[in-house]
Amino acid sequence: MVISAMMADQPPPLEATPILNEVPLLPHMVNGDTAQQASGPVQCGNVQVILVQVNPGETFTIRTEDGHIQCIQGPAHVPMMSPNGSVPPIFVPPGYVSQVFPERVPFFSVDPNAALHLRWGWYKAVFALAQIGLETGPARVELEFCTVVIMVEENGVRKVIVMPHSTEFHPSMHPPPPHVPHYMHPHPALLPHPPHPVYPAVPGTGEMPPQFVHQHPPPPSPHVYQEQESRSHGRTNFVQRDERTLKMQEHLKKRLKDRQATGHTNNKVNSPPSSPHKVHNSSSANVQNGFGKGQQGTGGPAKQKQVGKARGSPPADAETADSDIESRKPQELLTISKPLVSEIHARSTVLSWNPPVMSQNGETHDAAPSPFTFEVAISNSGKNGKFKSVYVGEETTITLPDLRPATDYHVRVSASSSSIKETVSEPTSFTTESCEPDPPAAPKVVSKTKNSLNLQWKSSNDNGSKITGYLLEWDEGKNGAFKECYYGHLKQHKVTKLTPSTKYMFRLAAKNDIGMSGFSETLICYTIGVVPPPPPPPRLTEEGVTWLSLEWSPPSGVSADDSLTYILEMEEEGSDYGFQAGYNGDELSCTLQDLRRNTSYKFRLFAHNTEGKSGPSEVVEFRTSPDKPGPPSKPAVKGKIHSHNVKVTWDPPKDTGGSDVSMYILEISEASAGSKWEVSYSGSTREHVCAHLKPGSTYRLRVSCVGRGGQSQASDLLTVQTSAVPPGPCQPPALVGKAKPKEITLQWDPPSADGGSEVTEYIVEMANGDQDEHRQAYRGPALECTVNGLLPGRTYCFWIRAANKAGLGPCSEKAEILTAPGPPDPCCVPLLTCRTATCVVATWECPAGNGAEVSEYKLEWGQVEGSMHIIYSGPLLSYEVKGLTPATTYYCRVQAVNIAGAGLFGEIGMVTTPASVPAAVTVLHLLEEDQMETPLPLSMCLALHWEEPSCHGAEITGYHIEYGEKQLLTLSRVTSHVLENLQPDTFYRIRIQAFNGLGAGPFSPSIKAKTKPLPPAPPHLECVVFSYQSLKLKWGEGPSRALVANPAQFNLQVEDRLGRFVTVYSGPCHTYKVQRLSESTTYYFKIQACNDAGEGEFSEVYAFTTTKSPPPALKAPRVHQLGDNVCEVVWDPLQAMKGDSIVYILQLASGREVDQVYKGPDTSFRLASLQTNCEYRFRVCAGRQFQDATGPQELHGPYSPSTVFSSQRAELESPCAEPSPDLARSRRKSLSDEQFAFLLLVGFAAVAIVFAVIIQYFVIK
Repeated sequence: MVISAMMADQPPPLEATPILNEVPLLPHMVNGDTAQQASGPVQCGNVQVILVQVNPGETFTIRTEDGHIQCIQGPAHVPMMSPNGSVPPIFVPPGYVSQVFPERVPFFSVDPNAALHLRWGWYKAVFALAQIGLETGPARVELEFCTVVIMVEENGVRKVIVMPHSTEFHPSMHPPPPHVPHYMHPHPALLPHPPHPVYPAVPGTGEMPPQFVHQHPPPPSPHVYQEQESRSHGRTNFVQRDERTLKMQEHLKKRLKDRQATGHTNNKVNSPPSSPHKVHNSSSANVQNGFGKGQQGTGGPAKQKQVGKARGSPPADAETADSDIESRKPQELLTISKPLVSEIHARSTVLSWNPPVMSQNGETHDAAPSPFTFEVAISNSGKNGKFKSVYVGEETTITLPDLRPATDYHVRVSASSSSIKETVSEPTSFTTESCEPDPPAAPKVVSKTKNSLNLQWKSSNDNGSKITGYLLEWDEGKNGAFKECYYGHLKQHKVTKLTPSTKYMFRLAAKNDIGMSGFSETLICYTIGVVPPPPPPPRLTEEGVTWLSLEWSPPSGVSADDSLTYILEMEEEGSDYGFQAGYNGDELSCTLQDLRRNTSYKFRLFAHNTEGKSGPSEVVEFRTSPDKPGPPSKPAVKGKIHSHNVKVTWDPPKDTGGSDVSMYILEISEASAGSKWEVSYSGSTREHVCAHLKPGSTYRLRVSCVGRGGQSQASDLLTVQTSAVPPGPCQPPALVGKAKPKEITLQWDPPSADGGSEVTEYIVEMANGDQDEHRQAYRGPALECTVNGLLPGRTYCFWIRAANKAGLGPCSEKAEILTAPGPPDPCCVPLLTCRTATCVVATWECPAGNGAEVSEYKLEWGQVEGSMHIIYSGPLLSYEVKGLTPATTYYCRVQAVNIAGAGLFGEIGMVTTPASVPAAVTVLHLLEEDQMETPLPLSMCLALHWEEPSCHGAEITGYHIEYGEKQLLTLSRVTSHVLENLQPDTFYRIRIQAFNGLGAGPFSPSIKAKTKPLPPAPPHLECVVFSYQSLKLKWGEGPSRALVANPAQFNLQVEDRLGRFVTVYSGPCHTYKVQRLSESTTYYFKIQACNDAGEGEFSEVYAFTTTKSPPPALKAPRVHQLGDNVCEVVWDPLQAMKGDSIVYILQLASGREVDQVYKGPDTSFRLASLQTNCEYRFRVCAGRQFQDATGPQELHGPYSPSTVFSSQRAELESPCAEPSPDLARSRRKSLSDEQFAFLLLVGFAAVAIVFAVIIQYFVIK
């Protein structure tokens, strides 16, 4: 028996694959360490050993009892043994097939390039294939004596249970649909851990690729849990003799229904397919509201069933042990009524149903408010036939589309939720209405003649109403609109009086009592015609070397609508084969290819239709064109190559193209001309002299010939180069730019004739005059040169000659060039005279003009010899330099300029200015408070700092500081000073000057400085609000909070228990509330004000005393009825508060009136004269009595919650009885203010938390 393994399109990875209850290994028998490596079971005493062979590249995975996973890499033999004679269960990942084999011992043989074979010895066990990665090769399982039942699911792992069957079931047959045992217990682990160490886990075992899975036909049931008919296959006694199995199956049927709801919701995406025969695309697992993507979520048509869902299975051990107990528990049953069918049409109907109801112990009530998932199944083969699911969702009204007319249907609805068992309604039967017939098939031609067509057709589906007639339409052979040809109940019709060889189109429709169907597909057919007459002979339209294009006309007397084909036959000149077919088709022209050149061919034409072949046309003869001749041989040079001519010759072509050569064409091209060719000769001779060539030039020559077929290809190229000659004369050299006093730059052009060779160099010759001897000034390849060593204002003569490899060319014409005048000579050292400490006069002499008068002098001046700048430019011979620094050395030099340019600078002169008074102080600023070494009262002092100026050659001895009203202060040689005894908050203008032995220097720029104001005085402190736990203090005049940009700061201090003052507030506000104080206690405070001027003094100490605290609220008083009109009110006492006595005030409220009925120290009060059957409310508060300076005082606390009391007669209620339930309920209904405030606070907190969660998850994220 061969069973193909089934798996999903994408099996889950190994990490997500559940593996259950594998057995431990025998490590000493793994990897061939023992002699027991033979295939098949091995008996070791009373222990049954199973050898699992793992081939190279494969992995065998098992799990021990403690949950550890072991992976064995192939090649290896893995032994498994059982001391009690039973085979352990081996489970597979989702997508693989599990089997159950009776009384057999397995042996695994895995080969990537072959099938997976299982051989079994007699043994009874329940097991499955272990996960073995098959990366290559097909996956087939050959089984003996077994029956595959169906796949079930346990804890998310799918298993296929295999039951035993008789040997009459042949292995080549597909397994018949068996009975479904919904669940079967796995065998427990058989062996404890051996004392040997286990092998470590090897991650990443392979999965079986889906392309290697052989799939057999799907089972008849659409769902793995749908009940099927029981078939025993010859082994009925197997199930009957196992009564425990039957009881287990009945129990598991109920438990599986309980888990179907969770299977719908929890396993829609991640669970494996519900059946090994169902393989769905992964995209169908995305389910929304009971529909896959693309389905409607309303009650409209639902054409696609929800896929990808799997049912959960109950755990094996726990549920089997409690099966008898749970069966006796009262159960809640979910029932749903039969669906209602309305608006029944031929192909659709509307289906609606009511939500299910819950029944328990005979009582019926509404189901839980959790949403239900409804599944609609329909059957057209009876109530006991196969139902097909057509909708899964939450709607209660849908439309069933795509129904068959006049058909009986049975429909049922099942409901399930996440917490309630699934229930199925009773099926509802309905019959769709009849409608017009389906469009029939196109009619067929039974026989035809030249003038008639015999048509026949078959009837279509009548859709519940008998067909009464057929309508046949045709186009009358005009390719126009269809018209009625026949109407009747017959299924054939003969159309007569037709035209031979004509195209006709027919279509058919059926009619019943309801209406006319649509038309069938159009039938196109032809009548039989006559043989056409011989056509006219073909005509030649175009000819070629290997092809001929022919065209012809249709035979005379033939209609344009006739369908004709033409046969063109041809015969080659000199051939003995006669006429052969060259074309066969319905076109009126053709082109015959692959013909011989310059050859005559004979042609004749036949016309052919459906009736036969016409006679031949007249025979015509046409000839193909001759071909172009082949290229001649490569030209060759005959004789010597001269500088202006060369003689070439060539041979005729080897292939003349079938005709004689009539002319040769010799073309020549200069290499520098690129692809430009010129015809040098055309004629019948085969040699030619090419004259008028350029010396030293390279030429390319080629030859082509002309015959009847045209001009041939050009021959191979011949390259020749003429001999070179010396170059011709050059043009006279020209001056580049302007002439300079001592050099000139000359430029010239190449000679017009280079003699056939590239010019390699040029020679420039010069002389002072025509009669002077020529001397060489330059020799080189450049086209310009610079001649140096000339004298200004002189005339020189220049000649130029060009040279190549053939020799030196003649001289050019003479060129006369005049040099320009030069700049003057350098000036002498200037004479420097000091007039003052800051002024120097420089004088100099005029240098030699060097051919031109000096027009300008430039004087450079600077304190560093290498870094001077021009301070004077003009025609004078002296300059006065002002603004110099005393006691400083300066350097200078002079340059003369004329029309020729600027001469060189002269020698450098040096002078040192005499000493002088100090320079002005440039940096003067105030020191900030953080820059001072010691703190100063900035309201009466200003700290100055400056940088010492230049002394100008004499040491600075002191400084004068001028500030205020021309007040002058003299200091020694310092760079900082503090001005004291200034007015607070006053502006001062300050400047400073330095002096030395030569006098006082200039004052520095003035700066403005302002002294800070005096620190503020402490404000008056007062207490505005007294309390027993807090004191609210106020000081100064201003708002409670800072409203200005830079307010004054206040430091408030309070005396602690140790007598120290500590700061309790620091800030700009004018009020502060001191909290957490003790009652009736005196506290001492003082305050200090601060601003930009600093911190002011602390105020005097202020003393404030807290008030006494009121008594706390009491609990609601207790009321006891003592008689018909007497009751006693009792409340809890309070302890004395710091020695003060406590009094209690009891109030009685009847309606809107509130009266004080008692005031005193007692904790109970008896009230008489009550009215019978009246409602009273009591509340009590405590009062604190104390003595102060004004006399005895009394401080009352808040009232307790009210207690409601209803007076009743004595016989209705015992004096010692507890309050009635109504009274207790009324007491519970009345809430105190604190309880109401607490509930309100809890409500606000809950709303805030909800809003925070919404903002966090829907706005921020």
